[in-house]
Amino acid sequence: MERIDDTGFGGIRVIQKKGSGYGVDAVLLAAFAAGETGAKGLPKGSAAPLRIADLGTGCGVAAFILHHKLSGALMTGYDISANAIDRAQRACIMNGLSEDMDFICTDINDIRASADFDAVITNPPYFRRTVNEPGAADPDERYVARHETTADISDFAAVSSGMLRDGGHLYMVHRPDRLADIFSAMRAAGIEPKDMQFVIPMTDKAANIVLIHGVKGAGSELRMLPQITVHTTDGGYTYEILKYYERV
Repeated sequence: MERIDDTGFGGIRVIQKKGSGYGVDAVLLAAFAAGETGAKGLPKGSAAPLRIADLGTGCGVAAFILHHKLSGALMTGYDISANAIDRAQRACIMNGLSEDMDFICTDINDIRASADFDAVITNPPYFRRTVNEPGAADPDERYVARHETTADISDFAAVSSGMLRDGGHLYMVHRPDRLADIFSAMRAAGIEPKDMQFVIPMTDKAANIVLIHGVKGAGSELRMLPQITVHTTDGGYTYEILKYYERV
């Protein structure tokens, strides 16, 4: 069963599996790549359309939102799930974006290096695969989206590097407890971390999301950006988050 959701971004709608849906991390990733949170973002309305890849695109929501924010970028989303790609492709047609966007079903390790993308965005699986945990033996679509079943952080970094031109940008949303793995993987792939931003669920809580921006072939210098708070004390979204959702 499926449902169609209005994202609130310029009338863009996405098709999602009932019982699941995109979270704030996808919205933060798009806002981060667009430069709205303080990182060096991608330019809007550039003379030559930017070519941007979305690795682990799922239903395509981050790609759709970033396309809206950048006004005219050419987006290609990749995901191992045939069902997710089918939903993304149908949403692309529904939104009238087939000329600007494409979605491809593939394991990211099967993507050939091209060095012709200006940027890669990615919301990769956050958790390591543990052989004995429930769902690992026969992983379903949700398990694969959340766990490193066929590709880990090193694979995502290496494939991103192969897709990016020199000076190209990688924008990633992940979990703070994987930071050592992320930085190690990025540097091994020739992508230097340039901006990092923690996201906390509420004031006085520990960060549970991290946003990382890297540049292929850049020199070493990492900026720590001000942290983002998602919820107010009454459980609603903060004004800052509402801005990224374009609701204020």
